[in-house]
Order: sequence, then C-alpha cells, then structure tokens
Amino acid sequence: MPKQEPLILANVQRLYDGTGPTESALHTDVDVLLDGTRIAAIEAHDAARAQRAGDRAVDCSEYTVTPGLVDCHGHITVLGLRRDEMELMHTDAALVWVEKILHTTLVDGGVTTMRDIGGATDLMKRLVDQDVMVGPRLKIAICMLSTTGGHADFRGPDRCHGELSKLWPQAPGRPSSIVDGPWECRQRVREIAACGADVIKICSSPGVASPSDHLEHREFTPPEIEAICDEAAGRGLRVAAHAHSQGGIALAIEHGVHDIQHISFMNEELVEKAHEKGCTVTPTSWIMEALQTADGLSDFVMEKVRRVGEAHARATAHAHQGGLKVLAGTDPVLPGMHGRNYMELVALIHEGLSPLAAWYAGTGLAAREIGQDDAGTLAPGQRADLLVCRGDVVDQPGLLDQDALVEVIKDGTGYRDALGGIPQRHYASNLRKLLAQPT
Repeated sequence: MPKQEPLILANVQRLYDGTGPTESALHTDVDVLLDGTRIAAIEAHDAARAQRAGDRAVDCSEYTVTPGLVDCHGHITVLGLRRDEMELMHTDAALVWVEKILHTTLVDGGVTTMRDIGGATDLMKRLVDQDVMVGPRLKIAICMLSTTGGHADFRGPDRCHGELSKLWPQAPGRPSSIVDGPWECRQRVREIAACGADVIKICSSPGVASPSDHLEHREFTPPEIEAICDEAAGRGLRVAAHAHSQGGIALAIEHGVHDIQHISFMNEELVEKAHEKGCTVTPTSWIMEALQTADGLSDFVMEKVRRVGEAHARATAHAHQGGLKVLAGTDPVLPGMHGRNYMELVALIHEGLSPLAAWYAGTGLAAREIGQDDAGTLAPGQRADLLVCRGDVVDQPGLLDQDALVEVIKDGTGYRDALGGIPQRHYASNLRKLLAQPT
C-alpha cells in the first residue's frame, strides 16, 4: 500500500475505545488523528486543528466510532452445512468463494481481525496480508481436530473406506482433522504448526451439526488431549476447544486448553475450575440462536440443536457472572451469517452481557487474547482499524444490521467509500499493480 497522508476524524460525536467494559472507555467530541496505518492520538476536539488540516479532516460530528471488530470464531471456508454447500468448497472455485466471504466479512461485517478456527490455510492468510484479497487479517487454526466419528468427521453412516470428511478434507496446507491416539495427535499438531497455525483447535466434546456423534458421548480421551496441549505448548501455541457437554468442558479445562468454545452446558462449578486455570470462553451465542430455525438439517441434528438451545443462555450467564473472560465469536456456518458478524454482540447481550461488555468481548479483549495486541483498541500506536457508524451502536449494536455502518477502516484505509477524505482501497488499481510485477 502507498504511504498515506495524516488524517483527522474530526469531532467524533461518541467514541468507544475498546479498552474495557466500563464508561471510562467512552469519549465524546474528540479528534482521532491517524498517521498512515496507525493511530497517532485521540484528543479533545479542536476546531482550529481541523481547519488547518483542510481536506485531510473528515467531519464526524454526527457519527459514533468504534474499533474494528475482532471475531474469535470464524470459518471463511464454510458456505453452509448442507452437502452441496460443503462440496462446493472442495471444487476449483473454492478460493473464489473464500474471497467473497473475506470481502463481506470486512466490508459488510466490520471485522478487521479474525481468528479462523478451522478451514483457512496459510495461503489464504498470506493473500490477505499481501493485499491480493480483501478481508480481515487472519489468525488461523487450519484444522479442527477430532476423533474418528467425532465432530469433524462428516462422512456420515454410509461412509466408504478411505473416504475424506466433507468438512475441511486434507488438502495442500491442511492436514486431516481426524486423528486417533496420543502419538498420532502429537504428529498432527506438529504438521499443523508446520503449516503455519496460530492456534490449535480440538473437539473435547461431540458437536451439534455433525451427523453421527451424540452430545453426551466422549470425543478425545485425557491422554489424547494432554498430548495435543503439551505438543502445542512446546511450539508456543495455545489450544481452543469446541466443548458443549459438561464432560467435554471439564476435560478441556483439566488438561491444558486455554479457550473453551460454545460452553452450552457450563455450570458454576465448571466456571470456577476455568477461572482457576485462567481459561477464556467463546460462547458463539448467535449461531446457537440461528440453528433453531435452520433449514436442511436432519432430525438427529435438530434434536441436538433443541437441547443446546435450552441451556446455552444459562451457561453464558454463568461464565459472565463468574468473572470469566468472554470473547465474541460468530461461528458463521449457516448461509447469511457472513457479513453480519456484529450480530454476535447482539446475541451476547441477549444472554446477559451489558452492551459495553459485549463490545469489549469483540474488540480489545478479543484482540489481546488471540495475540493481536496492536488491534482492537483505539489508542496511540495501535493499528488504525475503525468503524464509523450512524446512531448509538455502542448501546444498540443491532443498529449495524439496519445500515448503521458507514465506513470500515483497516490499517488507515477505507473500504466502503462512504466518507470523503478517507484513502480507499481500490481493487482494480491494485490488481493492475500486481499484474505488472515480474513473475
């Protein structure tokens, strides 16, 4: 990207800075000074400063500004859970669909940083970093490790010997997600780390959408989880676990998992154990709501959906009230979810978080917990990742689903071309630049 001139977002009506879940993170009538890709300062509005800046000052007196969202549970390689939707992502057109998902996640969903928790490869991450594809910067898990017949095993009851799971089958840059036994688990973690993973994802309990596993059954054994967590720690990686059942949550906590995801049947005792171990939780509340009315799922899956739906809000409330760090993660595995990632904030509020706690879960706290310390907050030296919005989206994030999002700025560059004066990312000119480079 070419060097950008300093820019002022002048007289921002209301600003949430992402530094916490309290009123101290809110500011009114401030100027946000951007120096290229970074935030230079946030200061009380000075009309003379804006006048001196001339066309490098953008009037934001009618807008609310927040950090760009940080989604801790993305899936950029999932269009939906129906057989045809999964199989499309295994064709030669798959990367085109990934580009479409990345684009809408950033430009429509306001997500500037995403932790893809299964499916994305290092190639996809590099293509975003190299500005070939438009999307949020990525942290990646590559695989979602589960046992034969477990949550990542989408072969179904009529499987053939040697058939690949329809969900993230092994491919260049992505080993198989299906693994059994402690030593094979260690080897797979080593393979995933070599493929560029930023985090290791496992299933410590069966899943909801998978075709053959029962929620109350076991996935990995303790020695397998211990092997995965030990091997990951040896490579400087944390482990996140898909965990619905109480047994699966307990296994994850006891054997070294850092982030517990979904948490559908978490209770006060498990919250206390997680707190003692320093675990975070990513409830993925929106998908638990959306699955209730999903089309095309089997009766077996819908029965699991019903059971989880009855318990999930209580579990999130237990986690929040018990002082656990709650992270926002969309888990967008149904059609229509990509590009509406902000709805996770709405769902977290439905399940008991305050609006500021939900925003913190999807900005500063999330960025710190996934290892992207230079994003998620609006402060000097941080990346210039900002959302410019109409209305009070801090108290009512649901307004983002009513066209409140005006501009998305990532690293100082705008992507919606809705406010004059903000440098824009123009795909066509960038493509010409890339094609002109020698091969």
